[in-house]
Amino acid sequence: MKVTRREFAKSAMSAAAWSAAPSIAHATQPRFFPTGFLWGAATAGHQIEGNDINSDFWLLENIKPTMFSEPVLDGCNSFELWAGDLDLARRIGLNTYRFSLEWSRIEPEPGLFSMAMLDHYKAIVEGCHTRGLKPVVTFSHWTMPLWFAERGNWTNPDSPALFARFCGRAARHLGDGIERALTLNEPNGLVMEKSSLPESVMRAQATMFAEANRVTGSTDFVGGPAFAEAEQMQPNLLKGHRDASSAIRAERSLLPVGFSLAIVDEQAAGEDTAMRDTARERFYGPWLNTAKQDDYIGIQNYTRRRWDAKGALSAPAGARLDQIGNEFYPASLANCARYVHKVTGRPVLVTEHGIANEDDLPRAELIPAALTHLQEAIAEGVPVLGYIHWSLLDNFEWARGYVPKYGLASVDRSTFRRTLKPSATVLGEIAKRNSF
Repeated sequence: MKVTRREFAKSAMSAAAWSAAPSIAHATQPRFFPTGFLWGAATAGHQIEGNDINSDFWLLENIKPTMFSEPVLDGCNSFELWAGDLDLARRIGLNTYRFSLEWSRIEPEPGLFSMAMLDHYKAIVEGCHTRGLKPVVTFSHWTMPLWFAERGNWTNPDSPALFARFCGRAARHLGDGIERALTLNEPNGLVMEKSSLPESVMRAQATMFAEANRVTGSTDFVGGPAFAEAEQMQPNLLKGHRDASSAIRAERSLLPVGFSLAIVDEQAAGEDTAMRDTARERFYGPWLNTAKQDDYIGIQNYTRRRWDAKGALSAPAGARLDQIGNEFYPASLANCARYVHKVTGRPVLVTEHGIANEDDLPRAELIPAALTHLQEAIAEGVPVLGYIHWSLLDNFEWARGYVPKYGLASVDRSTFRRTLKPSATVLGEIAKRNSF
């Protein structure tokens, strides 16, 4: 897991090229981030642990027909290798590690809680503290227990209470060691994605769910990427977050609680802002309103989107794009932090930010460029609590499988050996100094 001399040289050249760019780095004195700033990397249980056999995603990845390009299988084997992942985060120079609980492991059947699995995640929390890492814990990072999916997932009116029960039980066992809690990961994400998907995706989902009903004997199966039910699930997701927050606070009153919002830097391409404003209200409005009652809000940003009077525009001609077609636009993160804080009045924690790219050089460029803009927002008065990069590892990226590469470290799919990339050095040096 060491960075080779050649890799270090590449990262140094990348940092030098960034610092020489007058449009981005123009300060001659060190610029510090706030005291206590969280510098971290994020992971999610299903994407790295492997063999999450009691979850809705596991079933959907392994039936035919499926919308998934490949199944997760062993993931990065992090269920076994989690201690090494924490060592890796610390070796980079980070002080924070974001990970998620797998509800399907902890409550494999309704009302049946596994003490062994609760102890497993408690060991990760304690392992973070042993290494000087602050654990930021997501209670649900998209995956759900199979039994929850068979009951209709978040379309079921009982779903908020079921989720709150799980969160309360987990918080009782783990909460005294958690730095910050996130109830839900990107609960607005499906609504956002659905807006740009063709009808053929809805048909493919319906076919996959029909097979899931046949296999499980259910008639109400909703799981995985449930785009067709996205709007229907929103009221229960909103209530689920509120009820879960109350359940967590009832067990650990001092634990800061929020959720993470999927957000694009929505920009008007001209003076007409109507389409942009409509998109903001549709994708973020209900969640930003709810966040006003939270301790903080997590934001997860990867790019921008421009709107004219007719709708969303394609990326500008000649724009740099990542593996999945997102525009390389470093200022988007700070713009989102400004917008979210302005609407909610809440402190902001960057819970995900990164780029999908096989070549690591754009990642090594993006990190300092985006952090420069973020630091400017902080100087303007935006209370930013920390920056958590997605992801620590190249991992399973849902329907796209293992092709998109987001990690600060690569993972050998046969041996599970982790190898740090030059971008890890770039982020680590900034984190260790807490400044540029």
